[in-house]
Amino acid sequence: MTRHVITVFGGSGFVGRHLVRKLAADGWTVRAVCRDPEAANFLRTMGDVGQVLPWGGDIRDPASVERAVAGANAAVNLVGILYQRGRSNFEALHVDGARHVAEAAAKAGLSALVHVSAIGADLKSGSAYGRSKAAGEAAVKAAFPKACIMRPSIVFGPEDNFFNQFAGICRISPILPVFGTFGLPRVGGRDDAEDIPQGPKFQPIYVGDLAAAIVASLENQEAAGETYTLGGPTQYSFGQLMHLMLTIIGRKRLLQPVPFAAAEVLGFFLQLLPKPLLTVDQVRMMKTDNVRTQDAPGLVQLGISPTPLEAVLPNYLCRYRIPTGQAQLTG
Repeated sequence: MTRHVITVFGGSGFVGRHLVRKLAADGWTVRAVCRDPEAANFLRTMGDVGQVLPWGGDIRDPASVERAVAGANAAVNLVGILYQRGRSNFEALHVDGARHVAEAAAKAGLSALVHVSAIGADLKSGSAYGRSKAAGEAAVKAAFPKACIMRPSIVFGPEDNFFNQFAGICRISPILPVFGTFGLPRVGGRDDAEDIPQGPKFQPIYVGDLAAAIVASLENQEAAGETYTLGGPTQYSFGQLMHLMLTIIGRKRLLQPVPFAAAEVLGFFLQLLPKPLLTVDQVRMMKTDNVRTQDAPGLVQLGISPTPLEAVLPNYLCRYRIPTGQAQLTG
């Protein structure tokens, strides 16, 4: 399609900053919509002068969304949350917000709309997150039938909230939880990883690959109305991810099995924190493996070769490596 103006909702977030950089390099003029445009001024340096514009807006406000897409050629909705706080809840953002974007895109006559959802989106999901993601997809399709839906597994990259969070915990705790497992703790970070607890499966996708997939879908007419499930080249259990992370940062920690019932109790209390480390709803999400359906369209159909986790993690987890001379758990 002709590259003119594209509106990216959630443009200053983790995925957003990588997508904005990719779109600018591809020749788009980008409106990066966020609630605090001044805090997003760092995005301006990702393109030529005037090519990237932080734009104040809120997808909960239909009028705000309409202003953001007016005169644009395409739009991408990246807005999503993992836990709820006040007005920032799943219904408001994942369902109503998604509907506002799709309706505004249709009203403005946009050529393309990409909606980023998640693997696990299912109206019958045991988690409110999964149900809201599915309801959001349905709302988008009802308003903009040719919208392209992206369903990624957990996304990793320099600013992610998964590996950075657990690597940070390693600095202060000798124990890491492995949810959905039973048995005795095992030492992770050693060469022998055969007996570590496993847990639910994930298929992490590199944030750069997700950004490339979104851009590729804008250029591919066959992507209109399609749903892509996106994951990296390898599936890992929760325990394997923790072991890999520990190996990369050169630390050894006890991997403690935590059954789902115990994890829900833990999540009940941790979700009271200002920024929860775990919620009951997140535990319920983990009861279903977060991996792509192999016969569904994915990165390969968009011409993208998935980036291995092992090729990227060492580049940004190096800051968590144990300092020389610090005491180490040997197990």
